[in-house]
Amino acid sequence: MSYATLHHLFPAAKPEEPLSRYTAWKIGGPADLLLEPKSTDELLEALRTARENSVPVTVLGGGTNVLIRDGGIRGLTIRLAKSLKSVTFSEDDEGPLLVAEAGALYPVLANAAAAKGLAGIEFATGIPGTVGGAVCMNAGAYGSETKEVMISADILKDGELVSMTSRELEHSYRHSILHDHPDWTVVRASYRLHPGDAEELKRRIRGFRTQRMTGSPSKPSCGSTFKRPPGDFPGRVIEEAGLKGTTIGSIQVSPVHANYLVNLGGAKADDALQMIEKVRQTVKERLDVDLELEVRIIGEPL
Repeated sequence: MSYATLHHLFPAAKPEEPLSRYTAWKIGGPADLLLEPKSTDELLEALRTARENSVPVTVLGGGTNVLIRDGGIRGLTIRLAKSLKSVTFSEDDEGPLLVAEAGALYPVLANAAAAKGLAGIEFATGIPGTVGGAVCMNAGAYGSETKEVMISADILKDGELVSMTSRELEHSYRHSILHDHPDWTVVRASYRLHPGDAEELKRRIRGFRTQRMTGSPSKPSCGSTFKRPPGDFPGRVIEEAGLKGTTIGSIQVSPVHANYLVNLGGAKADDALQMIEKVRQTVKERLDVDLELEVRIIGEPL
């Protein structure tokens, strides 16, 4: 499809937008078109227009936990972070509810709930992504996971908006059925909370935040690169394999936390891909441990 046709279909989208501006890793080639919808209705309309015209769609949240290849992304890329970010509270017969749009940042949910004296989602302060990404990944931290508090998520599936429970989404460790259906899109999610002491919840969140800041590198990264191997931690095995500080191009295995691959400045996706492969091969050869990627790789090579 020509650029002229794409522009006609999505006039509010930015053409040839460098996606490195929108990822935590500061890596990524250009999007043919980048749309940041200002409302749920605009999002649904764009997705339906794309479906009707066979335009490929890629949805980005906060740009964490993703590696975009250097050739960028064809078709329409939709970015939800900082646009669809509404967080509201209500109550039903079973207790307090939090409803958040897909672009809302997870730490915002933790802080907003704590301010109202509502407990259950404090762990979200340690997850630097969006609601949509967290639902897709069953994101978790500090011993808790999304599936434990999420009641349901509204998913645009085959052109229709449907509500799906955590069980229907097949949530497991850093996985959901959405991985197998990249054309399904999270629109919003609902969470069950319970009353708590606001000051105690705020103290707990501050403790989590301090723990994360002291244990994570300051340079750009995608966050945790690999999932936990059975009975162990990826950072520990990568460090034991002697890889801390290893550098390829401008990507380095962080000296602070070995499961973070940091961008020293101007890194390309190829640098990161080479480092990912080196880490996996070295850990397998030296420790006989298989590391599975947590980061999602998307886009086209140059």
